[in-house]
Amino acid sequence: MKIGGLIKFTLIDYPGRVAAVVFTQGCNFRCRYCHNPELVYPHLLQDPMPQEEVMSFLRRRQGTLEGVVVTGGEPTLQPDLLDFLSEVKSLGYCIKLDTNGSKPDMLAAAIEKKLVDYIAMDLKAPLEKYALITGVACDESVLRRSMKLIVESGLPYEFRTTYDKEVLTDDDIKALTKLTSGQPYRVQECLPVAKDKAALKVMHTEI
Repeated sequence: MKIGGLIKFTLIDYPGRVAAVVFTQGCNFRCRYCHNPELVYPHLLQDPMPQEEVMSFLRRRQGTLEGVVVTGGEPTLQPDLLDFLSEVKSLGYCIKLDTNGSKPDMLAAAIEKKLVDYIAMDLKAPLEKYALITGVACDESVLRRSMKLIVESGLPYEFRTTYDKEVLTDDDIKALTKLTSGQPYRVQECLPVAKDKAALKVMHTEI
């Protein structure tokens, strides 16, 4: 696993659970408003955190933390994601997986092997407008397959959209609300990216 950062305590990233957040490196999208470019762009990537350092921390926090959020970047791009999730699961943690939905095969495997307990999928825009946000071409059928997998998984989940008003309109949000009709869905404000944003290595500080 290429791990780019670790938040050691959070009350807001995993609904209802005290958790840690593990950030993976690498993403196949280039979203306009990305707040973690040092996890996305190859020339900004730092040396990954040793996986054993993360696991050692999680072993020490057994009984204190309840969950682990695996986010990115895009976690499903990691070829050894399932092994990592299994190792975290063996410590008794619940796992929340954040994904952009672009790798449904990996998502399906994680669900089938019971390695995730909560899934959050970003819906960047109405499917026909995805490239305006992500900067890359996206296959609608792939995104729809991921949505179907999540809805039918039997797990708690949510779909969510960052409302970039420079690209998206109120009608786009209405279209996304219709797309997710009857499913957990939330819209979050698009905040400006700070030019002096600190590197993710500050997240390593012990709490």
